[in-house]
Amino acid sequence: MRPAQAALAHVLREHAIRTGEFVLASGRKSEWYVDGRLVTFRGDCVHIVGRAVMEALDAAGAPQFDAVGGLAIGADPVTVAVAAASGARGFAVRKEAKDHGVGGRIAGPLQRDDRVLVVDDTVTSGGSLLQAIDAVHGFGCTIVAAAALLDRGGELALRLEEIGVPYVPVLTAVDLGFAMGS
Repeated sequence: MRPAQAALAHVLREHAIRTGEFVLASGRKSEWYVDGRLVTFRGDCVHIVGRAVMEALDAAGAPQFDAVGGLAIGADPVTVAVAAASGARGFAVRKEAKDHGVGGRIAGPLQRDDRVLVVDDTVTSGGSLLQAIDAVHGFGCTIVAAAALLDRGGELALRLEEIGVPYVPVLTAVDLGFAMGS
């Protein structure tokens, strides 16, 4: 395991993993849950998150990007951590378009034709990440890669491959001692 990846696994185990009975955003039931926000919103962990994502992207040979973001709220602290680690601009994708102010689903300095990294904290089926990709693509940007701090489902890679988006999970369920899809 790479150094920042190992540090991320450690802080997730220490602060974010819960056992019991849970219903995931995907609708599936699970005996374990990772509340990534218990790590990503910690000031003492933000640098670990940013470094772990950048380390994984570098190891995977992912292309350069101008902007990073994902679906609010889970992706927001990941966005800030990666923006700080990379120097890229950060943005958020709202779940619904605003009808006041500047409106729209995109918040932040995203520009048409940007090369974009779309991120999320934890994915099972990847629905939130795919929603963000659709919104960013519709805004006029090129998605150069997608990354998740934790892939617990193992299905997203194939779905992203089908639409031509390289995928980099920083950690998988197996890295934390659980079975994929459990």
